[in-house]
Amino acid sequence: MTQQASIIGAESFLRGLEPAYLERLASMSRHVSVPAETRLFDEDMPARCFWIIDAGQVTLDALVPGMGRIVIEKLGRGDVVGLSWLEPPYQFRYGAVTTQPMQAFEFDAAQVRAACHDDPAFGYAVLDRFLAVASHRLEVTRGRLLKALASAA
Repeated sequence: MTQQASIIGAESFLRGLEPAYLERLASMSRHVSVPAETRLFDEDMPARCFWIIDAGQVTLDALVPGMGRIVIEKLGRGDVVGLSWLEPPYQFRYGAVTTQPMQAFEFDAAQVRAACHDDPAFGYAVLDRFLAVASHRLEVTRGRLLKALASAA
């Protein structure tokens, strides 16, 4: 297994994925360093990539008219940034900014989508992991909404 495939395979998000699938994903990624306070994307921008954070922190935010940006979630090592590459129109639905210098594996979304389409078993293995992330984020959001409603009452 290549060094990059071994490294990404150690990330909790991809742990346990078949070595051949790790190799395939590694071939569609690159390791990047991003300074603190860098906006990775805004709402409605094309979702051309996604990241697995290796070090640092990213804040997901949403632009609320009359209120500015509100923080949705803080992500760190092992977390995935950018789920919008999964479904048309492939545009980010939130914003993201690095709050600490970030090192991450950046994946080419079009290549990953094509590989998922070409090999359904690979696609299922990858998308199953993203579904778990999306489900977790919905639970976190639900908890925050319930807490906000309780404190407003």
